[in-house]
Amino acid sequence: MTDEATRETADDARGWRAATETALYGPGGFYRRPEGPAGHFRTSVHASGLFAEAVAELLCRVDEVLGRPETLDFVDMGAGRGELVTGVLAALPAGVAARTRAYAVDIADRPPGLADRVTWLAEPPRTISGLLFANEWLDNVPVDVAEVDPAGVPRLVHVRRDGVELLGERVSGADAQWLARWWPLGTEPGLRAEIGLPRDQAWATAVTGLRRGLAVAVDYAHTVDTRPPFGTLTGFRAGRATFPVPNGSCDITAHVALDACAALDPALRLPEALLRTQRDALRALGLIAGRPPLTLASTNPAGYVRALSTAGEAAELTAPGGLGDFLWLVQPVGIADTLL
Repeated sequence: MTDEATRETADDARGWRAATETALYGPGGFYRRPEGPAGHFRTSVHASGLFAEAVAELLCRVDEVLGRPETLDFVDMGAGRGELVTGVLAALPAGVAARTRAYAVDIADRPPGLADRVTWLAEPPRTISGLLFANEWLDNVPVDVAEVDPAGVPRLVHVRRDGVELLGERVSGADAQWLARWWPLGTEPGLRAEIGLPRDQAWATAVTGLRRGLAVAVDYAHTVDTRPPFGTLTGFRAGRATFPVPNGSCDITAHVALDACAALDPALRLPEALLRTQRDALRALGLIAGRPPLTLASTNPAGYVRALSTAGEAAELTAPGGLGDFLWLVQPVGIADTLL
C-alpha cells in the first residue's frame, strides 16, 4: 500500500464508539429500521410472554415495598417496539395496572399501535418511583475497543465504514484508568478489550433518576474474573452472528462488564447492588421450568399441552449456555431489599 493510500485509509477510520453510534442510531441507522430489533435477534422478551409476567411480578413486589403509592412508575429502557412494557401492563393485576405510569425509552421513533397510556421518551424520566428495567439495553451503548500493539501498548482500535481496522492512539485518561481497574490487558500483542466506561455512565444516569424503588439491568455479560481475552464485539443480522461492519447493515454489540456498572459512585450512598443469573432471578420470581405431570395428559389433554408449552418457554428463558446465563444487575434505591 502506498503512503497516500495508507493516509486515505486512516482518514476514513474512527473509534468503534463513534462509528457504532452513527451506524446504529444515525439517520438510516440499524435501530431506526421499521422492523425493529425483533426482526434480527431474539431477546427474552421475544422468546416468551413469561418474561413480561416475571417483570410484572417484580413490579408488584416493588409496589408492596413502596406502600402501594398512588402512582407507580415502570420504565422500560431500550424499549425496542414496546413489547416489554405492553406485556408487563397486560400481566399486572387490575388494581396495580390502574396506578402504573408507564414509560418506554428508546432513541427510535414511537412505534405505531403502542397504547396511548405509554409515554415514549428518548431519555429516562428525571424522577421515578417504582421499577426501571433495562433488558439488553447496555450492550447497545457504544464503546471503544482497545488492542495491545506489538510493543505491548494498549491502543484504541479505529475502524472504517467497511469494517477494516487500524490501531490508533494510545489509550489514556479515564479510559486507561477504567481498563486498569476493570479489564487489565497485559502486554501480549493482540489482546483486546471493550472499554465499558460509557455504559457505567449511562447506567449511573438512569439510576440517578430513580428516587425510590428498583433498577434492573439484564444483559449477556462478564465479570472481571471472566473477561474474554479478545473481547466480544460482534454483529447480528437476521438472527445470525455476523462480522461487525459499522455501515448500518447490522447490529453491533458487545457483552457488558456489569460488575463495573454496579460499582456506582459511592457518593450516591446506595445499597450494594446484586448480580444474579437470569436463571436464579426468574426462579425467585416464581418461574419454574418443570415438566407437567404425565397424569394431566389423560385427565386434561388440552391443559397438558398448554402446560408443556409453558414449561418449554420457561426452560428457554432459564437454560444454561443461553438466556439463563444472562446476568441481572439489581440496584435498590431508597429501599433496603433487592426483592429477589
